[in-house]
Amino acid sequence: MSGHSKWNNIKNKKAKGDAARSKIFTKIGREIAVAVKQGGPDPSSNSKLYDVIQKAKANNMPNDNIVRSIKKASGELSTVDYFEIVYEGYGIGGSAVIVECLTDNKNRTAGDVRCAFDKNGGSLGQTNCVSYMFDKRGVVVAENTIGLDDDSAFELAIEAGADDVSVEDGMVEMTCDCSILAAVRDAVVEKGLNLVSAEMIWIPQTMITLDGENLAKFRKMLDTLEDNDDVQNVYHNVQLPEEDEE
Repeated sequence: MSGHSKWNNIKNKKAKGDAARSKIFTKIGREIAVAVKQGGPDPSSNSKLYDVIQKAKANNMPNDNIVRSIKKASGELSTVDYFEIVYEGYGIGGSAVIVECLTDNKNRTAGDVRCAFDKNGGSLGQTNCVSYMFDKRGVVVAENTIGLDDDSAFELAIEAGADDVSVEDGMVEMTCDCSILAAVRDAVVEKGLNLVSAEMIWIPQTMITLDGENLAKFRKMLDTLEDNDDVQNVYHNVQLPEEDEE
C-alpha cells in the first residue's frame, strides 16, 4: 500500500488486469472466511463481514465468489482455517514496514515474508519494532454520490465522530478512531454515499524518501510481498514517486 489512501490502493489493484484480480479475489475470500468464523455468516449482524463484502464489490468480485466464500467459512463447503499474523520489519534505507497476513500455514508464510525482506536489503524484526512509528486508524471511503463539497463533508465527519476528511476525485475519505469505525461507516451510508471500504489501517507518523538502488530494492520487496497470497496488506513509511501512486 502506497501512503494511506485505501481508494488509491483499490484503483491500483483494479488496473493490474485479470491475473491481479484473481489474486485480489483470493485475498478477499480469506478475509470473508475469517469474518464469518468470528461473527457468523449474516452481514446484517456481522459488521466485519459487511465491510469485507463492500470491499469485494468495490473490487468487482462476482457475487457467486462472495457467496461461495461465505458458505465455505460457515461449513457448508470444505474449508480451511486461516490465522491472522502481523509481521514487522525494516526495509532498506531504514524504512519501516508492517505486513498483515492470513495463512493456513504459519511456517510457510514466515519463511516467505522473511525471504522478501532479506533478499531486498531489509530484515524481519520483533513485534512492536516499528509499529510505534504508525497510528492504527479507521478509514471509511465512499463514492461522493450526492456531491458533497468540502464544507458539507466536514460537517458530516464531525457529526459522525471522524477527525479528518478529504473530498477528491469523486470520493470522500474519513479517518477516525478504530473504536467508532462502524459508526462512521453507518453515518456515511445513511447520508446516501456509496460505501467503498471501511477498514482499520496503519498510517505512518512520518515519511522517508529513498532513491536509486534503494528505491528499486524497496519496490521489489513490496512487489514480492503483495504478490504472495498469504499477504493481505503491506504498510510502510516510504514516500513513493507519483508514478507508483497512479
